[in-house]
Amino acid sequence: MTSKAVVHPSPVDPVLLRAEELDALDAILPFARRDQLAALLTDDDVATLKHLAKEGMGENTLRALASDLGYLEAWCELATGTPLPWPAPESLLLKFVAHHLWDPVKRAEDRHHGMPDDVDTGLRMQGLLRAQGPHAPDTVRRRLTSWSILTRWRGLLGAFSAPSLKTALRLAVRATPRQRRRKSRQAVTGDVLAKLLATCAGDRLVDIRDRALLLAAFASGGRRRSEVANLRIEDLVDEEPVYADPRNSASPLLPCITINLGRTKTTTAEDQAHAVLIGRPVIALKQWLADARIDTGPVFRRIDQWGNIDRRALTPQSVNLILKARCKQASLDPEMFSAHGLRSGYLTEAANRGVPLQEAMQQSQHRSVTQAASYYNNAERKNGRAARLVT
Repeated sequence: MTSKAVVHPSPVDPVLLRAEELDALDAILPFARRDQLAALLTDDDVATLKHLAKEGMGENTLRALASDLGYLEAWCELATGTPLPWPAPESLLLKFVAHHLWDPVKRAEDRHHGMPDDVDTGLRMQGLLRAQGPHAPDTVRRRLTSWSILTRWRGLLGAFSAPSLKTALRLAVRATPRQRRRKSRQAVTGDVLAKLLATCAGDRLVDIRDRALLLAAFASGGRRRSEVANLRIEDLVDEEPVYADPRNSASPLLPCITINLGRTKTTTAEDQAHAVLIGRPVIALKQWLADARIDTGPVFRRIDQWGNIDRRALTPQSVNLILKARCKQASLDPEMFSAHGLRSGYLTEAANRGVPLQEAMQQSQHRSVTQAASYYNNAERKNGRAARLVT
């Protein structure tokens, strides 16, 4: 009589299990980033992210929370040798500030000032730290805010309002002078846009798509790359044609559509935010949809090297890469531009053409008058006489 071998189930890799759990967030977390986060996050972290997604938190916000949580877990493990505690003690919050906001002059004299070398090296090896020098204060504040949000979602109280933390932040920001960097070093203003459009004047599907993408993204108020990537046929509403000159009923009629924006970075799905497209961008967009035979689902999609159109939407990163590729073809430095340049460029161009700030903000959906007005102030100063007293 032969005995049967006993088969013992092999242990399941917890990282693989978390990666499978994160599949539920596939539309939010890029595949490669998903695998990295699966190694950084705990089971409770993944459960929290899935809960937030179920609650309808905006994709951009959830993506930022996931990224910040992964960074915090990695930093804490390297800095303390233990997983990120919930809630975090006040001392750990202060340590985070000290590791990320420090004085470069003091650091040159004392290597123990700021982030320890072994923590710095560990974060860089994991691809989580790239910039040299102290972090931008806004980045530190954002990560502390994410930390606070995630703490509250666990039903816990943290020390994020502690006077010591506020004081440490204020003093550390003073000690870390950094020049504010725009998301796109240069704005994609009207003249730059014309150069980009000239590179996609052909009849290939990729040219027709990129032409429609650039025109629609710019003319609709400088849409964010995530909003461009997430645009769907169902979001487009045909309107009655409008006059080229609203004050002249004898002027030509132009096609018009409304773009329902839904939830954006500054609005909720209930706000019914929308932008209007008139004329050339509408023509380009409709040509793309007709030639690509798209009548439902994502508007802008990947095209492979054989000209086949994918059913899935472009990713926000793809939108950025398309703009950079067109910059290179137009003999512009791709490092100077990013997709956010369409947004800053729209407001800069509106200011240059004398469009009232409030009207431009209705199209761009900027909530902060201060932020939007900064583009107008820059344009006025460059076009004014005050800076030309000595030329």
